[in-house]
Amino acid sequence: MALLSIVSVLTIRAEAIDYDRARGLKDGPSASHEKPSGLSVLLSSRGLLIFCLCCVIFHLANAAMLPLVGQKLALQDENQGTALMSGCIVAAQIVMVPMAALVGHKADIWGRKPLFLAGLAILSLRGFLYPFSDDRFWLFAVQSLDGVGAGLYGALFPLIVADLTRGTGHFNLAQGAVITAQGIGASLSTSLAGLVVVHAGYSAAFLVLAGIAASGFLLYSFGMPETRDFDADAPRAITK
Repeated sequence: MALLSIVSVLTIRAEAIDYDRARGLKDGPSASHEKPSGLSVLLSSRGLLIFCLCCVIFHLANAAMLPLVGQKLALQDENQGTALMSGCIVAAQIVMVPMAALVGHKADIWGRKPLFLAGLAILSLRGFLYPFSDDRFWLFAVQSLDGVGAGLYGALFPLIVADLTRGTGHFNLAQGAVITAQGIGASLSTSLAGLVVVHAGYSAAFLVLAGIAASGFLLYSFGMPETRDFDADAPRAITK
């Protein structure tokens, strides 16, 4: 995968890259060539801070679900646990592809917000569905929903960051900062879930993760505006 990624990058013609546009600067002669101003762009943008928090919540709720499912499958049959775990991963990846395509076709028509909310809703639904049964086919089917949430999230993430930083020249900085924050959420997820499993069991852990995802849904629903139509000539509007 690393080699194929390198080959893909090398096929991009250098003259096809607009570096100002890639940074999120304005197009045309009025483009602002300001230098990145560090993390101050995050601290001055309410919309970006809320989105960053929602990303942390998404990964805090999501990262531990697959490992917990794998543990439950292994408890049923340790000889087939690895194979079933692999099946869960492949199934989610298969579902993820059409979800990403859906974002590509509909994000500019429906807007980013309803699609992102759908991703958070599906994530919360997964957590609530897991405790209903320990049957391997049930767990496998519910885990397949990961492809829906992760597919929507993965495709929308750069679009929303680009919306919120349009015209500032801080797209890459903001994206890196949000990715760092969501990594912290993911790393805490397994620790939190493991702690709950030890003291209250798997069902409680799934419900806690579902509740975290639901809180992200509420935060994004009431705290974030639709980012599709932010005025490129007034990027600072996101700080109001």
